[in-house]
Amino acid sequence: MPEFEISPLLDTGTLAVKNVCCRGSCRHRSAEECAAATHLVFPYRGLYLRHVGSDQSVADANHVLFFNAGEGYQVSHPVIGGDASLVLSISPALLRELAPAALLHRREEPGFRVQSLRIDPRAQALVALLRHSLHHGGIEPLEAESLALTLMCRSLGPRTAHATTATRARRRLVDRVKVLLAGEMGRRWSLAEIAAEIGGSPVYLTQAFQQVEGVPLHRYHLRLRLARALDLVVHCEDMSALALDLGFSSHSHFTAAFRQAYGHTPSAFRESALAKSA
Repeated sequence: MPEFEISPLLDTGTLAVKNVCCRGSCRHRSAEECAAATHLVFPYRGLYLRHVGSDQSVADANHVLFFNAGEGYQVSHPVIGGDASLVLSISPALLRELAPAALLHRREEPGFRVQSLRIDPRAQALVALLRHSLHHGGIEPLEAESLALTLMCRSLGPRTAHATTATRARRRLVDRVKVLLAGEMGRRWSLAEIAAEIGGSPVYLTQAFQQVEGVPLHRYHLRLRLARALDLVVHCEDMSALALDLGFSSHSHFTAAFRQAYGHTPSAFRESALAKSA
């Protein structure tokens, strides 16, 4: 079986959208790769690490990653199960227009100064809606372009994006926590259990996570589980089973958390996504 499965979903000349699934068989650092064009990557399933020089970033559903044209990188997969991402590519002119100048290098070919940014639940919902709609062919190209541009603006906006100023040591510590959480998505972790696995006190881990991600650890974990629900809910017939698989105590607990994050119940989101593909 091939390591990657790439499905083009949209290409208008202005922007392109594709779905990329990876088996994740390379647990350690891969050989160096290089992106041919600058693009934004929105992981929605699984987790991997992207290494640029001595720096690394965690690719999970709470982040958007930036792959710059001509920039070498390596990838590793510390969590079994592979990963999947929605990939957006846009023209250099449009990138300069959309992205805040502070995020871009001052070069002829625009590229990002940072490897990744944290995104909010609204951006996660846009990723899912765009992917589901394009996959089922139920959205016109103009609407899909508008949705993709809204997603990009939302992800790069100062109100919703978060770039950390934490030290490298703290970022690496928090990265280990993210890998741990992704390895057992539906587990109901306690701070003491996480601290025992990672090392350090529960208080220190809580403070470090808040500084690095800008949200409490428990909320970060909740958003990962809800993002997984966005991936699965469109084809799910048993919401109660899905709720339990994702670590929620009941269907009602899951529905309340989903509605608070995305403004809709799981069933309403499912109907909306399917309506676009009807």
